[in-house]
Amino acid sequence: MLRSLRFRLPALFLAGIAAAGIVSVAIAFQLLSSYSRSQSLKELRREAAGLNKLLVAQANAASDQGTVAIIEPSQLEQATGDSIYYFGVSPFPGQGTGGLRLLPRDARKKIDIARIQSGHTQSFDFTPPQGRPLIAVAGPLSVGDTTLGVLVIAKPQTELRDTWVTLMKFFGVSILGGLLVAGVLSWYASRRIAKPVLGLSKAADEIARGRYDVPVPEVRGGGEISHLATRFRQMAVRLGEAEERERNFLMTVSHELRTPLTAIRGHVEAMREGLTDDPDAEAASLDVVAAAAARLERLVGDVLDLAKLDAHRFTVLHEEVDMGRLLDQAYATFGEEARRRSIDYRCDIDARPVILTDGDRVLQIISNLLSNAFRWTPDGGRVDLGLSAENGAVSVVVGDTGPGIRPEERERIFRPFFSLDHTREGGGTGLGLAIARELALALGGRIELETVPGKGSRFQLILPATPAV
Repeated sequence: MLRSLRFRLPALFLAGIAAAGIVSVAIAFQLLSSYSRSQSLKELRREAAGLNKLLVAQANAASDQGTVAIIEPSQLEQATGDSIYYFGVSPFPGQGTGGLRLLPRDARKKIDIARIQSGHTQSFDFTPPQGRPLIAVAGPLSVGDTTLGVLVIAKPQTELRDTWVTLMKFFGVSILGGLLVAGVLSWYASRRIAKPVLGLSKAADEIARGRYDVPVPEVRGGGEISHLATRFRQMAVRLGEAEERERNFLMTVSHELRTPLTAIRGHVEAMREGLTDDPDAEAASLDVVAAAAARLERLVGDVLDLAKLDAHRFTVLHEEVDMGRLLDQAYATFGEEARRRSIDYRCDIDARPVILTDGDRVLQIISNLLSNAFRWTPDGGRVDLGLSAENGAVSVVVGDTGPGIRPEERERIFRPFFSLDHTREGGGTGLGLAIARELALALGGRIELETVPGKGSRFQLILPATPAV
């Protein structure tokens, strides 16, 4: 349960929100404390200025009229809620400090007398004997241009803390409410995210057991999960196709190997038992054995080439290749078959470029394309071979007048062992086109196909025309 995605997603969301809330509370606490202290100091400075004027006026009146102070400092403290301290020359002649409390000696050490005498104020903290910690503002008590002493207005620091605590309580309640809402939303969001992911996980388990036709959940709305589901579905289809191709590969290879091996074994047994005493019959049997052995050799070679290409262990040479001479060689290879089957076999060479490539592999590609064309072209048909060079590319075209290829088979014919008819003359293995395309890609080129069902096909090998150096 604790390791499941349904639990971990909302837990992660809530942990992130809680961490953000804690950081926000810490920052808010610092800001509120700083703001509250700043506001309290402003208020104390304002009160200090007002009390300074009031006390100076009382001191002047007491000095001129010989009266006592009209307002007692205790009354001022009750009115403002602050504590009033003083040290210096008495502003009330003959009356001492006029009821003002003397500032404790420890607090006096914190005051910069020179700063006060210059007319400025100073904020500081101190703790009176047997009292609570105070925040205070010290200012000058001046009569005219004469500074008599230092007037200190202070208030308990607990008032600031009480304000902070009250604000933090409200802030904490709002955070808890936000966490509750965030928890509900994260639970809902995690279910929407986890449901398709869990569905994909179950589908992956089925695929691991070898079942590739499992239903993959549909995820709407786009996004990464939808993209993952789409790609997962495509992967399952391709894995199923790969397994099917593997089965077909084994079945086809076993069939392709069994047919010539059966022929070889049958004719060898016949010659062993003396059933072919006639020299002509013996020669015919040897011809069959030789043809079957050649077919086996071709099949094994094709399988090895395809395996090397699939494993990317295929070595490509770079040499100067005269494409005109190479095309002449490929054309001559199939000349006898064309004559024997009355096929109109033509070669049209518009250019004779020399390029850097692997000549043997290019010849193998062209030969595979020609072999495929002759295999599907009926007797009396036509096969065209052409060479051209333009726009930085060399193009070799092989066209035929065979039955053409249906649209749904245009891609499948390039798959290993796929053949529309294994029984046709020519003994195709179903590997020729697959090898041709892989070789073209390995040489930096490609094979394009144009075909019309019932009117033939046109294969075009396109290679980069890299100049010889």
